[in-house]
Amino acid sequence: MRRSAAETREHLLEVAHESFYWQGIRGIGVDKIAAAAGIAPTTLYRLFASKDDLITAYVERADGYYKQWFDAATADDGRPVRDRILSVFDAQVDQVQPDRCRGCPFLMVLAEIPDRDHPAHRAAVGTKRWVRARFGELAAASGAPDHDGLADQLTLILEGVYASVQALGADGPAHQARRLAGLVLDAAFPPG
Repeated sequence: MRRSAAETREHLLEVAHESFYWQGIRGIGVDKIAAAAGIAPTTLYRLFASKDDLITAYVERADGYYKQWFDAATADDGRPVRDRILSVFDAQVDQVQPDRCRGCPFLMVLAEIPDRDHPAHRAAVGTKRWVRARFGELAAASGAPDHDGLADQLTLILEGVYASVQALGADGPAHQARRLAGLVLDAAFPPG
């Protein structure tokens, strides 16, 4: 099957996702990814100048999908903002099931690539900042007096799920995220 350069690039990124996400970024070589994709390494290097470029493209692709997921969960479709916020945690329950989740790909990148100047590291940090900013927008829209504090708390709950799910499972502490987010939202609106 003959693919265009754009189709080959997307195919490579799909294979890279499967490899990097499930086996680790540093544990997988470019030759192995090229072989799994059914292409020559020279083709891979025509599309990505280096493994670092491939890693960065993998993170940027994951970022786009993650933002779509988050935005779909919080869509302004007439629901109260509180329900839109809680829907992130409902959607996360499905997202972190063991058959499809090894943890947060962005946290994995941050752990495997500690160099803050590496473009993939910066992209992963950018995703985390974006999530915090989106929670901030939602918290502000909810009318919470301390919307920055509320955004921090919601972000911490979301990140806690990703951090705990691999060791303790989706039915462990992660299972309490929505309930905890509801308590945090209740506490954000003091009586009076």
